Amino acid sequence: MASINIIKNKCIGCKRCIGACPFGAIEIVDKVAVIKENCTLCGSCVEVCKFNAINFERDKIESVDLSKYKGIWVFAEQRYGKLKSVSLELLGKAKELSDVLKTKVTAILLGHRVNELCHELIAYGADEVLLMDEEWLNDFNDHIYGEVIIDLVNKYKPEIVLVGATSKGRSLSPHISSTLKTGLTADCTGLNIDKESKLLVQTRPAFGGNLMAEIICPNNRPQMATVRPKVFKPLKPDYNRKGKITKIHKPPVEGFVKLIRNIDNSEGLSLSDAEIIVSVGRGIGSAKNIQLAKELADELGGVLGSSRPVVDIGWMPYSQQVGQTGKTVAPKVYIACGISGAIQHLAGLADIETIIAINADSEAPIFKVANYGIVGDVNEILPLLIKNIKEAKITIDKSYIEHINTYP
Repeated sequence: MASINIIKNKCIGCKRCIGACPFGAIEIVDKVAVIKENCTLCGSCVEVCKFNAINFERDKIESVDLSKYKGIWVFAEQRYGKLKSVSLELLGKAKELSDVLKTKVTAILLGHRVNELCHELIAYGADEVLLMDEEWLNDFNDHIYGEVIIDLVNKYKPEIVLVGATSKGRSLSPHISSTLKTGLTADCTGLNIDKESKLLVQTRPAFGGNLMAEIICPNNRPQMATVRPKVFKPLKPDYNRKGKITKIHKPPVEGFVKLIRNIDNSEGLSLSDAEIIVSVGRGIGSAKNIQLAKELADELGGVLGSSRPVVDIGWMPYSQQVGQTGKTVAPKVYIACGISGAIQHLAGLADIETIIAINADSEAPIFKVANYGIVGDVNEILPLLIKNIKEAKITIDKSYIEHINTYP
């Protein structure tokens, strides 16, 4: 196991290591460097120490025959027979990557009574579907699903495995990667193939969204990444596509937990599927004022969202948070009410046709990305918008009734 420690009789307390550490994990105590608990074992301090006062032992890299690993796998997440949209989005990206690697795309489908989903997966880009349709796979369990996929990976040896960064994907993928002793990059916003090395280049925000990190996994397989919903677009389905369906049977795997019942706290349409989102920020002023945004969303047939500060305060649930640490959304219309537009929030907006910003600060960053901007108090503007929308609906309804009454 990797370890790092200071050789006290060599350290002179020069502080060069402190400047080199990107995590602030080193301090000087009694003129000697001390490594704190938040050290990530990155090794940056070792390179700058002129006195060889840092003993750093790296993990031994196990030799793996990388030539045995071929193909791109996508975990086809479904919930009681209905595919999650992120699975289809990942298939589209996997197909793009497979064209560079000259390999095939395989969807991994686990569940019960999910046979019909195979044809949909093929239509959206899968060349093959590995299907396990068993009653004991009906309810998702990260340990059970993980053990099944680990066995399949050991048998078929895929080069790349992609998983949706959903609540299920985020619990499933670490189980797989840690057991297989391979790398995992979470919440990727970009996936590409390096043309020279043929490695998967996984891009994700780092340091609070202030920079984008490109991560590779050169020594282990499979290369694994999770991607949020709405980051990529699915391919246009071709239901005439032909693909291979391989049915796999396996004895039941015992899990550590048992599902007692499902509790669904969602109300109506989810953020990921909404075409109109009215999102509130700290500029809304109070929890009471959020009702105005909710009324606007209801009038437009949309969904209420929020920025992180509103969730941190406790005015909105985390399930409605949009941004780097929340959900990535791609509605046709996004109305930002009292949201400043920090980079962490903008990281959650993908391919939005129209962004409408309402903010009292004319210099707010949100206006730089908005198609339409309104400078003013959001709590004064929202009632006017709601009123005008209601009046417009009444006018349309009257016109429709008059048209029907005059129809011969």
